[in-house]
Amino acid sequence: MRILNCSTMPEIDRRTLHDRRKKPTPMLSWYTFFGWRQGFRRKSDREKGGYIDRYSSKLFLLFFSILCLNIVDVSLTHTITYQKGWKLNPMIRFVMEMSGERFWIWKFVIISIVLILLCLHINFKPVKTITVSLSSIYFLIILYQVFLLVFL
Repeated sequence: MRILNCSTMPEIDRRTLHDRRKKPTPMLSWYTFFGWRQGFRRKSDREKGGYIDRYSSKLFLLFFSILCLNIVDVSLTHTITYQKGWKLNPMIRFVMEMSGERFWIWKFVIISIVLILLCLHINFKPVKTITVSLSSIYFLIILYQVFLLVFL
């Protein structure tokens, strides 16, 4: 094996390589919108978690379904309250009384912000559990609301 001295190498072959792995990828950067990182190759990186540039279509479908469940929840909540029902959650009930018909805008904006934050942090272990739990809770809430409308 022959070791080359930098002084004997042509100028074009002497490159300064920057190690991009010295600093972790920030949550929001240029690469968030134009990067190519879709996951982590090393097992240790996958276990530790981190930020990626491109998200899977399954993840998009999950968050889109949560957003749709949110819309269905708001419409069922309005239907139930118009039929002399009331919201069990005191905080939501307060917001509904304060904002009236514009309640759905507040709820949609808040849930959308939460979903964006969850999406950005999806590769951290607790976030995956939170996201699946959130979608399951929404589904159960909608089932309960449908039960109320049909049977009561």
